[in-house]
Amino acid sequence: MKFLGKLVLTVLLVCVLVIVLGYVLLQTQWAAGWLSRWVSANSDYRLTVGKINHDWSAPSSLTLQHVRLARANQPEMLNAEEVNLGLSWQQVSQPGHIDRLTLRNGSLNLSHPNAGLPVQANLLQLSNMRLVAGIDRLSVTAQQVDAGIAPWRPAPGRVLGNDAEFQLSAGEMTINDMPATQVLVQGRIQQNRLLLNNVGADFARGQLTANASRDADGSWNINNLRLSNIRLQSPHPLATFRQDFDALPKITLQRLDLIDARLQGPDWAFNDLDVTLQNMTFDHGDWQSDDGSIAFNASDLINGSLHVTDPIVDLAFDQQGMTIKQLSTRWQNGLLRTTGHWSRADRQLQLDELVVAALEYTLPGDWQALWMQPLPAWLSGVSVSKLTANRNLIIDVSPDFPFQLTALDGTGNDLVLARDHQWGIWGGKLTLNASDATFNKIDVRRPSLSLTADADQIAVTELSAFTQAGLLESTATLSQQPQRTFSVTLNGRAVPLALVQNWGWPTVPASGDGTFQVQLQGQLAAGTPLKTGLNGQLTATDAQGQQITQQMINGTVTGAAPAPATPAAAPLPQNLTPPAP
Repeated sequence: MKFLGKLVLTVLLVCVLVIVLGYVLLQTQWAAGWLSRWVSANSDYRLTVGKINHDWSAPSSLTLQHVRLARANQPEMLNAEEVNLGLSWQQVSQPGHIDRLTLRNGSLNLSHPNAGLPVQANLLQLSNMRLVAGIDRLSVTAQQVDAGIAPWRPAPGRVLGNDAEFQLSAGEMTINDMPATQVLVQGRIQQNRLLLNNVGADFARGQLTANASRDADGSWNINNLRLSNIRLQSPHPLATFRQDFDALPKITLQRLDLIDARLQGPDWAFNDLDVTLQNMTFDHGDWQSDDGSIAFNASDLINGSLHVTDPIVDLAFDQQGMTIKQLSTRWQNGLLRTTGHWSRADRQLQLDELVVAALEYTLPGDWQALWMQPLPAWLSGVSVSKLTANRNLIIDVSPDFPFQLTALDGTGNDLVLARDHQWGIWGGKLTLNASDATFNKIDVRRPSLSLTADADQIAVTELSAFTQAGLLESTATLSQQPQRTFSVTLNGRAVPLALVQNWGWPTVPASGDGTFQVQLQGQLAAGTPLKTGLNGQLTATDAQGQQITQQMINGTVTGAAPAPATPAAAPLPQNLTPPAP
């Protein structure tokens, strides 16, 4: 019995010695190297471990130092100064399932499609890590990351798994090329849905807070998004932002607040911008809403040559369309103000009242080409129930036929300014008058115009102006058909006869003041030279009582010898082509 007892004691001592030696050997560089070689030889992973440590104060934990891990022939996934493994009895049946996995002071790259650590954990913790990952279709790069994910069961294409709670903070983070600092994100993955319960960050020198969710189909529901004091400078034109916005998946915004923002890019800027948006859904450039609204104001909005100041906009949305509750802005030193409604069914914009006051506006050099361009698909027509214009200055510096209207006033009723995506005067009544005007270097006073328009024609019922000592009066009609057939009658009494030549009649063999009448017929069809097909007659009497009669046939004048050219201004060029209506 004594021998048997000694044998058992010896065996126990040997076992204890083996365990002690194994424990000591485990924490040597040789054991770390052996473990690295064994994993690399028996799996698709390449592992490097600098040292293995264990502390009896935490008997269920094992610490690996200077750990590097990668799949064969792929970029490195993990490079950490320390990896702590919290072990449990579950390792007996599931060696790859760890109770707690902590990664410290390094980088974790899960951006590769086949990336993924070959373990699972009830809790994954990151401490001062650099993270590169694709999280639910979002490209994420972050520095100084502290995070916790419970449980962590990654799946192909899903770094966070299919059901987990997470919390993450980062000193710096970039999501889909958008940088932010001091980031905090709390949420969970649930049934392939991403729930962001709390998001906060310093973004573009301002602050961002949000609460949102993303469904399995990729659509977003943003319950609340608040951006304060944003100062954003972008190298991209506004067209790029519109393209990116149209490419976004379906987004439902319950509430968006943009407060005191300053946004700037090449040839565009928004200063002191405040926006509140509620209950709107955007889907690849289109919108839907049952009870939505957008309200914004700013000190300046600049887009290319367009510069408006102090805009105030209040819009309401429903399934039928958009209501303009308030729209006012200062533009070209003047004021624009309107209310109205846009209908989704027929894409018609109906303005209840349009006020244009105190503008000082020089028409762009290509304004006729802009007038000819069709309206976008979302805008089929524009109507104005009441137009009011006060004290406006309109200037055209075109060398063909410059003009200026000073102190221009006007009223209009039931005007149709666009039809079938084309600008024009397609209906209504319009009256305009000014204190002074210049037409191709001919000064006139108190010009006045009245017209009515319908689907068939535009009728100028009264057009008059005073010269230095005389009076000009005219009437005209213009067909609304594509041929744009027109007729004009112009009468002058005690007026300079040369003004007829300045306004387009080829030659006038008389000078000084006199009386005249011009009757002219032709077509203004788009793409057709103006003087081709012009027919008319000029009858004039000069101050000496000499009568002059000239006929115009297809743009050529007969009946009198040409007089010397008047140097005051050039007549209309022979090849002038009128714009479309």
